[in-house]
Amino acid sequence: MTKHLTEEAITNLYCTTLPKSLAIADLGCSSGPNTLFVVSELIKVVDKLRQKLGHESPECQVFLNDLPGNDFNSIFKSLPSFQKKLSYQLGPGAGPCLFSGTPGSFYGRLFPSKTLHFVHSSYSLHWLSQVPEGLGNNKGNIYMASTSPPSVLRAYYEQFQKDFSMFLKCRAEELVAGGGMVLTLLGRRSEDPSSKECCYIWELLALALKDMVSEGIIEEDKMDSFNIPKYTPSPSEVEFEVLKGGYFSIDRLEVSEVNWNLYDSEFKPSDEFGDDGYSLAKCIRAVAEPLLVSHFGDAIIDEVFRRYKEITDDRMSKEKTQFTNVTISVTKRG
Repeated sequence: MTKHLTEEAITNLYCTTLPKSLAIADLGCSSGPNTLFVVSELIKVVDKLRQKLGHESPECQVFLNDLPGNDFNSIFKSLPSFQKKLSYQLGPGAGPCLFSGTPGSFYGRLFPSKTLHFVHSSYSLHWLSQVPEGLGNNKGNIYMASTSPPSVLRAYYEQFQKDFSMFLKCRAEELVAGGGMVLTLLGRRSEDPSSKECCYIWELLALALKDMVSEGIIEEDKMDSFNIPKYTPSPSEVEFEVLKGGYFSIDRLEVSEVNWNLYDSEFKPSDEFGDDGYSLAKCIRAVAEPLLVSHFGDAIIDEVFRRYKEITDDRMSKEKTQFTNVTISVTKRG
């Protein structure tokens, strides 16, 4: 859904700067079959452009960033076969593509000044650097919710402002003038930070936890002290921070939706893949389990997500549920 934006951004970057070498960073790269997908597509776009323009292929340096706990070893093990396949796809005349891992938080500096040409990040920047302070009165909730007091909503927004402005400042120092950046994060269309479109998924997880509190499986105090370190901004909030920093000009700002269910009604390959609640529960478990384990321990995890699956199954059968994405494409000012 965002491919047209990344291709447009890398095309503009290459055609205006014609770099002899190209440094690309993917921030929040994770580890798995799609880790190298975006950077390989970017390299292919650049290679087509340089052939069309009759230029020599630039050397490509790719930096893969995530937190130190990410499984970088599995990425590195997959590189030889990936590079062989990429070299075959690009054909003769393509320059070398070199890969490095860069562990660390992107809410601080990661690279030397003016060394990057292009930065990509997908589904990472909605995670905050920490749980906001001052959430003691968010009882019964694990995130912003319709019942959260205004002080909780304000604390989340202020943490997002602090983190995102620091991210922009660090990337502005690391990118060359004219460098590009495309960021996709979970967000919302509404200006209400507690709106259903961004908070519902966590309200349903809170329901599963509350059931377990009422049955004495989880202590109430333990639940009341648990909050998700995440913020899903509106397009105007993202735009405001970019303009306030003054480091970048905005080329594109788009909003898109993805259904909660893995397959829409037009495409159900088999009953095996048709269990939407199971698919969604697995997806949320993949991101929420480490947070839950560190707070509640691992003994309750299977039971939490068994209940969560039942709740999401029920809601998805009765209403249309979607995630909202905010994607912004920017260029570093000269």
